[in-house]
Amino acid sequence: MSTDNLLSLKDDMVAFIEGHGLRRLPGYVTEDIPSILWEGRGNPDAWKDFVEMAKHVGAPFVTFSEMTMEREELDALIEEAGEMNFPDEEATELVEAKWLRKYAGMLGYIQLGFVYQGLVFLHETTTEWYERFQTLVEDIEAFQDIVIDDTHPRDEEEE
Repeated sequence: MSTDNLLSLKDDMVAFIEGHGLRRLPGYVTEDIPSILWEGRGNPDAWKDFVEMAKHVGAPFVTFSEMTMEREELDALIEEAGEMNFPDEEATELVEAKWLRKYAGMLGYIQLGFVYQGLVFLHETTTEWYERFQTLVEDIEAFQDIVIDDTHPRDEEEE
């Protein structure tokens, strides 16, 4: 399995989930929902234990969400990074966004989940480039929030 593209892992997950008699519910569990994240670091097959736990507790389905790097989304990110750092073509954010181009079209994130006794249990599989992408998006959004919220109360008082 390539560590840059989770496509073959996705196929394995689908077969394993269905092989255990569970249904897949296409859905992403957001950070707003209280959840427990499965700790499987260092174990590339931890997702199998997760699916087996879902079956063991009688979960009727497993939520399944994936993220593929879309070229349009990446182009927009590159544009935002360029605007944020204009005219510096060597700015870290812009260089990082351009570096991500080679991952366009690749699957970088898979989230599995199930509900048990009112709690949501999650398992996430991610690539290194997807984590870098998420960090970059958060950094650019934080910068934009600073620029948008940069109002000066003194200017309003003078009017």
